[in-house]
Amino acid sequence: MQVITWILGLGASVMMPIIFTIIGTCVGLGFVKSLKSGLTVGVAFVGLSIVTTLLTDNLGPVINKIVELYGLNLNVLDIGWPAASQVAYSSQVGALVIPFGLALNVVMLLTKTTKTIAMDLFNYWHYAFIGALVYLVTNSFGWSLFIVAVNFIIINCIGDIESKRVLAYYGHDKVNGIAFPVPVCAPYAPIAHALNWLMEKCPGINKIDWDAKKLQEKLGFIGEPLFLGTVIGAVLGILARYDVTSILKLAVNIGAVMLLIPRISGLFGEGLLPITEAVKKLLQKKFKGKVDFLIGLSPSIVVGDPTIMVCSVLVVPFILFLSVVLPGNQFLPIASLAGAMYIFPLVVPITKGNVFRTFVIGMVALVIGDYSATALAAVFTKAAVASGVTLPDGTNAVASFDYAGNPLAWILYNLGALKWIGAAVCVVGCAALMWYNRRKIVAENAVREQALASATAGV
Repeated sequence: MQVITWILGLGASVMMPIIFTIIGTCVGLGFVKSLKSGLTVGVAFVGLSIVTTLLTDNLGPVINKIVELYGLNLNVLDIGWPAASQVAYSSQVGALVIPFGLALNVVMLLTKTTKTIAMDLFNYWHYAFIGALVYLVTNSFGWSLFIVAVNFIIINCIGDIESKRVLAYYGHDKVNGIAFPVPVCAPYAPIAHALNWLMEKCPGINKIDWDAKKLQEKLGFIGEPLFLGTVIGAVLGILARYDVTSILKLAVNIGAVMLLIPRISGLFGEGLLPITEAVKKLLQKKFKGKVDFLIGLSPSIVVGDPTIMVCSVLVVPFILFLSVVLPGNQFLPIASLAGAMYIFPLVVPITKGNVFRTFVIGMVALVIGDYSATALAAVFTKAAVASGVTLPDGTNAVASFDYAGNPLAWILYNLGALKWIGAAVCVVGCAALMWYNRRKIVAENAVREQALASATAGV
């Protein structure tokens, strides 16, 4: 356990190379190739961290200035996901979340209620976070661990269900054999399905098709994320009443982020592809090709998608305005906006890259996030103080969009607080989801077995 805690403390840029080097070596890729793949993934995380810091360093001051100029002050301070992860791993359930999650994953694989090996250990903190909040309200380790299990089951089933759309949209060269059972993005898939269906039924709206790639083809440079990021950066600078020099610097920096993130995300695919292929070959050999296993990874490998990048920046000014006028909302997302891109990895395969629909879904997700973060602010603040987070002077309430602003986190927290009634709802919901997912997996396996039998008979 101490070894696991030590590895987690190294951060994703060091932890993931260690994990993937070990995995690659164990599945027969060879130490040298595994090390190269692991280091490539580590470099990608470093690059993503640098560019995200660039985005945060530029967005933070301009948003704060806009807040100050237009009196957008609200009572709940956004302290970002690092504080939420500290709350998670400082809790009792945080110490067990990784071995518990891996054990539960094995059980689901054996019972064919998932086909995804959940290897994104870094993001397991999301499960521990909601478990920590439930522990505070119930004072029960058992109930908190139960909610962790429910969260894990739901997220992994969603990752499975959406995997075919993910592969069809992003392509074999990026996500072959990969799924995204990650709490930061998976809960938005059901919302995206509902809103996408609704927009498809609305006359006029169903004709709007802003495809990021098509826009680039039609508009040339004007339609590229680099140009759009530069323009949005300039607009934010003007709203903040920056001088000309500062506006130009902000514009170029936001444009740079829009250009660099897709380039960096390509490194994830380059590093992960050899390992995922080796794991798949080993599993296919062991199960004689009868099961199509997936590797669950961070959506960082696809955040460079043009639609994701454009929508991630477009939502910023709109959600700042809405956060102020929404009745009952007390949360202003500032620190969390740099991570808005993680709303969209499972959304864009559903909208098929339609910028308009993705933007609308993103705005709905952020509005829901405002209310969820507001509702969980009291217990989040209590948990943050208990974990050693120092609140800024004059701050009485804190939250973050990730994971307190996630609709699933709010639902599970309230179900956990209800104890037995909530448990009944969770059991029924998870049983239905696992049954549906198992039916799909069994049917897919039957098709594969039939294809293999036909191929063997042909030989």
